[in-house]
Amino acid sequence: MGGHPRGLATLFFTEMWERFSYYGMRAILVLAMVAAVTGDNPGLGLTDQTATAIYGIYTAAVYLLALPGGWIADRLLGQQKAVWYGGIIIAAGHFTMALPSTPTFFIGMLLIVIGTGLLKPNISTIVGELYPEGGARRDAGFSIFYMGINIGAFLGQIICGYLGEKVGWHWGFGAAGIFMVFGLIQYKLTSGYLGDAGKFPSSSGDLAVDAAIKRRGWTAIGVALIAVVGVTFAALTGALVVNALAFAQGTGLFIVGLAIAFFAFVLIFGGLDSVERKRVGVIAILFVAAAVFFSGFEQAGSSLNLFAQRYTDRVIFGWEMPASWLQAINPIFIIILAPMFAALWIKLAQRNLELSTPLKFSLGLIQLAAGFAVMYFASLFVVQGESVLPTWLILTYLLHTMGELCLSPVGLSAVTKLAPKRYVGQMMGTWFMGSALGNLIGGLVAGHFGEDALAEMPGRFLTIVWTVGGAGLLMAMFIQPIKKLMGGVK
Repeated sequence: MGGHPRGLATLFFTEMWERFSYYGMRAILVLAMVAAVTGDNPGLGLTDQTATAIYGIYTAAVYLLALPGGWIADRLLGQQKAVWYGGIIIAAGHFTMALPSTPTFFIGMLLIVIGTGLLKPNISTIVGELYPEGGARRDAGFSIFYMGINIGAFLGQIICGYLGEKVGWHWGFGAAGIFMVFGLIQYKLTSGYLGDAGKFPSSSGDLAVDAAIKRRGWTAIGVALIAVVGVTFAALTGALVVNALAFAQGTGLFIVGLAIAFFAFVLIFGGLDSVERKRVGVIAILFVAAAVFFSGFEQAGSSLNLFAQRYTDRVIFGWEMPASWLQAINPIFIIILAPMFAALWIKLAQRNLELSTPLKFSLGLIQLAAGFAVMYFASLFVVQGESVLPTWLILTYLLHTMGELCLSPVGLSAVTKLAPKRYVGQMMGTWFMGSALGNLIGGLVAGHFGEDALAEMPGRFLTIVWTVGGAGLLMAMFIQPIKKLMGGVK
């Protein structure tokens, strides 16, 4: 790959097919849950509120389990084995969802969450270890790897979307599993090119200590799995009644409480100096901003997906395009715009016009709000009984993608720079927690755009505009104070 380590190709295609399976399944998840239980393509017949709450729980859990997934790789398995076993569990999850029954549907989702928590954080770690020298070559390697993510996302949403909507939901879920298997096969055949990158768990240098850590670690995992199996069995047999909406709300409160407790502990008992405390304060601000951003951005697979299915004219020369295909717009825009944004940041820095992190966050939030403003105007036609053209959603996704490029990669970079050295990993965990919280909130909000509340749709979109846009403007007002708290970090 153009002077890059041969192992990069191994990881590129593994991640490409994993993202194919993840985004392909995600594109039809809500549509399958709200589809009627009878008809040519029967679904689960859930209400919008329940389906989108489950969607929010699922996408949030994927982020949250990246934290224990990273720990398991660091202490017990090594990244290479974590990726391999994670991929196997993901494939098993998709094939389980492909079985035509409600219990297997939810068991499959649970397996995908567990597998993704193992694979997702660790495959990126291996990419970094392929470039021990760091520098521009490493950045270029990650750019190539990122391209694989978006190619997979695009193909998954096209193929699984078509099969799910036009043939049967379970065909779409099954296709996601088949392509994940392709990724696993090529990973196994070419994993020798990875060398020792991520091959072994970290060691303290003391065999007795390492053995004790592994023993306690596997015991904790065993207990956790027993608990998960027990709760799942109780829920599926009716012994435990789970209210998805209440569970999502409770999980959101738990994440907020955990974040507050963590930041308070680090600031009070973390042994930080004044500069470090200020920088941790900035990370807390970025946490809130990320949660607000992803609460809107992640509605692409829920409320906006339902809008595409119910209110968008998708007929092209007599053939109706699958609603889920509009989900593929985002990865296309990422592939086109990401190099442009990267070049723009470099050009501005060369001319001493570098945009600060809080300014980029502000722009990201404002562009997200602008995207929902487009949906506000589109919904005005919908409440009058008209279908709208896909161009409304395409423009919305363009604005949302531009906002994502201003905020998401910038946030990841900023956290690594701002975090005290002994807390870098844990601070990165707070970024994932912010994303998880945003996904949960987005799922809860998306449930209020159902057909039974059609007249209220413009007002609900406008509420998102004012909330997200207001957050962006508030951050813009405090750019200079935030920059001072950053203590020279750019």
